[in-house]
Amino acid sequence: MALRIVLYPLIVLLGTASIIVAIILIVLVLTYPNLPSLEVLTDYRPKIPLRVYTADGYLIGEFGEERRAVVTIQEVPEIMKQAILAAEDDRFYQHGGIDYVGILRAAGANVLGGGKRQGASTITQQVARNFFLTGEKTYTRKLYEALLSFKIESNLSKDQIFELYINQIFLGQRAYGFAAASQIYFGKPLKDISIAEAAMLAGLPKAPSAYNPIVNPKRARLRQQYVLRRMHELGKINETQHEAALKEPLVVKRELAEYSVHAEFAAEMARQITAERFPDDVYSRGMKVYTTLIKSEQEAAYNSLRRGVMDYDRRHGYRGAESYLDMKDFKSDQDEAIDEALQEIAEAGDLIPALVLAADAKQIRAYRKGGELVQLNGEAMKFAVKMLDDKAPQNKRLRRGAIIRLQKNEKGDWQISQLPEVESAFVAVTPKDGAIRALIGGFDFNRNKFNHVTQAWRQPGSSFKPFIYSASLEKGYSPNSVIADEPIVIPASQTGAQAWQPHNYDGKYEGPMKMRTALAKSKNMVSIRILQSIGTQYAQDYASRFGFDADKHPPYLTMALGAGSVTPWQMVTAYSVFANGGFKINPYIVREIRDERNQVLAHSAGVEAGEESIRAIDPRNAFMMDAMLRDVAIYGTAAKASATLKRQDLAGKTGTTNEYVDAWFCGYQMTVAGCAWLGFDQPKKLGDRETGGAAALPIWIGYMSRALKDVPIQLPEMPDGLISSGEGRDHSYIYAENASKGHPPEDAATAPEPVPDLSAPPSD
Repeated sequence: MALRIVLYPLIVLLGTASIIVAIILIVLVLTYPNLPSLEVLTDYRPKIPLRVYTADGYLIGEFGEERRAVVTIQEVPEIMKQAILAAEDDRFYQHGGIDYVGILRAAGANVLGGGKRQGASTITQQVARNFFLTGEKTYTRKLYEALLSFKIESNLSKDQIFELYINQIFLGQRAYGFAAASQIYFGKPLKDISIAEAAMLAGLPKAPSAYNPIVNPKRARLRQQYVLRRMHELGKINETQHEAALKEPLVVKRELAEYSVHAEFAAEMARQITAERFPDDVYSRGMKVYTTLIKSEQEAAYNSLRRGVMDYDRRHGYRGAESYLDMKDFKSDQDEAIDEALQEIAEAGDLIPALVLAADAKQIRAYRKGGELVQLNGEAMKFAVKMLDDKAPQNKRLRRGAIIRLQKNEKGDWQISQLPEVESAFVAVTPKDGAIRALIGGFDFNRNKFNHVTQAWRQPGSSFKPFIYSASLEKGYSPNSVIADEPIVIPASQTGAQAWQPHNYDGKYEGPMKMRTALAKSKNMVSIRILQSIGTQYAQDYASRFGFDADKHPPYLTMALGAGSVTPWQMVTAYSVFANGGFKINPYIVREIRDERNQVLAHSAGVEAGEESIRAIDPRNAFMMDAMLRDVAIYGTAAKASATLKRQDLAGKTGTTNEYVDAWFCGYQMTVAGCAWLGFDQPKKLGDRETGGAAALPIWIGYMSRALKDVPIQLPEMPDGLISSGEGRDHSYIYAENASKGHPPEDAATAPEPVPDLSAPPSD
């Protein structure tokens, strides 16, 4: 009887267990064959974003929902592997897909902890979940996850599984995979990360949003400390390494759009070109676009433009606080909530937002975005001293709670600055083939995505005069032709409105002078008389040879002063004609597009200068214009160029429009042409004396100092069909067929031309 009492429950228990095992076996037999194919794992094709590079291989942009960089298991540093295993699955290389030891350990920890605190999901299970399943927490999904894990372990090696995990796992900030996360969070390739950085990244898979070091730095730090402790407990790092990693300050990138080169406008142009050409899967198939940009020159252009804009901005004074924060929201001057509030204020390159904690006539104390307390005094705050006065406007005065901008000076010290209101653009091209070497479409892409190089239609002012002069050479003029620099009045009977009385930008008139001198000094009266002589319709047609739109340059005398509309892209194209001996090249920015297998899908096929099919002007014309434009850069309104760069082979022209609204300098050396523009998006006066030579030329010089480094001085050879005469500044040329005809007389102007635009620009 007693034996029966003992055996009966045992038999029932064994029977129940047998039934459960049988059911499980039946489920396995029925379910396992129907599990999804592992082809998605064995033929792994992740969504890889469209990436854009400079010509010399530097990443300047990537576009896609998933930011990913695929690496092989061999490329992953050992410390990164150990950090991941310590955080997620330290028995990964021992278990068969399900870690029973880990399950028991987690269960015990959860019971002792009084609730669900630990999970026991293996890396294999996470791979199964990420590739095949949803995140729902049901027993059915758990069963499929377990079965898939067994199948994966049966068909793939441990390293293959680990590699899939490292590349596929989501880690926040649109980063998929540890290689992408390393670049996004720390701005460095995976191979270069430290132990502390590896531990921070390894802590992300558990909860990417909760442990994101950008959004939740405190929780991310706690998670990192846990991973480091596990690595130490498992013997993967020693005590010294553990302590050093705990003390290492982590520099986390706050701005996600940062790349090794500032070329956001160019990257966007390349994206648009690629998407138009290959619209299907353009952002997920891993295409690579190689632009024509040169990294060092792009950086030089970016830095020079920013410096030129900031110099202009400082010349026109401090405008006051950007905005204000309510200090009642913060418990102390060290409250981390301050940094959280500052995170909402975008940086603009090196212009860092900061909160004023205290301010008086002697010192400004501010909390800089990122956590640093900064004290400004003396020269560092001199720029803003007027806004510290009690008489300063209340909505602009610097006081506790004001938001300001900080910028480091050349010595690396913080100084007060501000976001500029003015905009600028710069573009440089190789005149021989049209390859864009540098392109900056505006001061800051994140603030204003309008590409001023290609989209901004502005008056060119005197920078348009060379094309009028070039047209005149075809009408028999020469650089030594003498034209009167004297006041001129176009009567109301000829304008159809009121009399037009243009003037020179400096208000000075020097009487008869040679054309080359008039161009160097940018004499408006001479340009108008030349245009009268050759005819406005002829000049309009002739200018189209350089790539200008005829309808943007109405055939009126105001064309002589640059009253039409151009873009910087057009201007650099046009000046390249003078630089390359008379050929109109078509600028391009994408050199080639490659697919995910690195096969070339498309490449540029531009025609180079020298091909007669693209000749725009007579080579003799280009040669003479080059000589006159070099006078501008040596003796004239752009003499600062040759003096600063210490070269005699620079040529170009300044330009300033009516009321100093637009400032230009377009110029070149035989191997590179560049164009700089500065102005307000809503056109308004830049300020007195803010000419092209003062505001735009420094940007061009800053770029050329890098582009022409180690480039020997080069001058063009005189083509056949020219007669040379004189020496020095009297040296001149004339077409051989015109030598016996003499220069066109000044009064050889055509019939009076209509002048509807009475606000023609005084030009420099």
